[in-house]
Amino acid sequence: MLAIAVASAMSGCAVGPESSPPAAVAASGEFIETRVGEASAAAVPENWWRLFDDPLLDGHVNRALAANTDLRIAAANLQVSRATLAQARAAYFPATVLESGAGPEPADRQPSTSSVPKTSYEFAGTLAYEVDLFGRLRKTASAARAEAEASGAARDAAQVMVIADTVTAYINLCGATARANIVREQMEAQQRSVNLVSTQLREGEVSPLELSQARALLGRIRSTLYPLEADRRRALYVLATLQGMAPAEADKMKVSCERPPRISGELPAGDAAALIARRPDIREAERKLAAATARLGVATADLYPRVFLGGSAGRIGGGWDGIVTPLITWSFPNQSVARAKIAAGKGAEAAALATWDAAILRALREVETVLADYNAESQRRMALETSLTESSSAATRARARYRLGADSYLLVLDAERLRNDAASERAASDTRIALLQAALFRALGSGGRAEMERTTSVPP
Repeated sequence: MLAIAVASAMSGCAVGPESSPPAAVAASGEFIETRVGEASAAAVPENWWRLFDDPLLDGHVNRALAANTDLRIAAANLQVSRATLAQARAAYFPATVLESGAGPEPADRQPSTSSVPKTSYEFAGTLAYEVDLFGRLRKTASAARAEAEASGAARDAAQVMVIADTVTAYINLCGATARANIVREQMEAQQRSVNLVSTQLREGEVSPLELSQARALLGRIRSTLYPLEADRRRALYVLATLQGMAPAEADKMKVSCERPPRISGELPAGDAAALIARRPDIREAERKLAAATARLGVATADLYPRVFLGGSAGRIGGGWDGIVTPLITWSFPNQSVARAKIAAGKGAEAAALATWDAAILRALREVETVLADYNAESQRRMALETSLTESSSAATRARARYRLGADSYLLVLDAERLRNDAASERAASDTRIALLQAALFRALGSGGRAEMERTTSVPP
């Protein structure tokens, strides 16, 4: 009992560094691109996809959150990490084993007048307890807890990716549908032009050259339809697999969008400090750094003795017996292995710190880059809108002058081509703006805690 008391009093003498976050890359204040563009420093919502105000999109995201295979993998990995943490915590308590057995009594113990064989029953219990003098067990549990929290952050990161990928696939599908509809409208308009030129050719008003030119433009327009249909099918397959369905089941999904959704008004982007606190990959890197620091403490504790207290008691051989056996193990004087482990632990801690810094820098760069692209595309879309208006007006005038015989059909073809190109570019820009909006929230790390049971918070 005295040995146990002394060991317990010394159990607070932990060695090795404490797991406290070191100074990271400094980041605070508004993003540079929010000062010049359409994004603002307003707080970023977790359910950011609802800003698109599209119930059909909401349904796809909810189904992806419920059935996505990547989320199932991340949840299973988190379960493994928590089991490892429970195992590390169990080392704090004594290990106990109960044993029992039965067998015949020795012949000299049986009465000579009895022909019935006798049996003896034995049972015993053993107890073993490691005294955590230098914090090895506590550091091991700290490392396991940090790894479990890192697994929780990894699951949050997987959820961010699943939501963003679902929204991206939906936008691509709607964008391809919208552009295909524009191409079909252009084909119908050009077919009418071909019919008109054919009539004029029969009446001798034009030459076969004009008809060939009209048909060539129709074929050129038709050729752009097939890649768009492939884009639509590709996005549909991605959307299906994100929701845990085989591509063969993609046609069963109800997707009837005619144009890509778009968030109107300013985009909420928050600030740099909020980004660092929200991004799951940054939290994961910080927790892995804490785990590396704790494992360095475990390696340092191996330089010092390990003290075990054990005992056993029970009824054996017809009598009671018991024993208490203290045990000390110490790798001394040859501590080369332990010191090599410490050197490896310091290297792992330095690498984890660099990874944490890199995660912060990468997050800041991604947000600023997406904002710069979004601001540029917004300006480009305004220019394309002006171009489409002017080219549509020019095409109308060219057709009128052609009917009056003032200009050749070649000018009509050029005007139609310019108008079609402007319409296609504007539709593509609408899709790109929506994609950049989704990419911004992906870069911001939003959605990692949306409408899902919080399992990343591990009790201390």
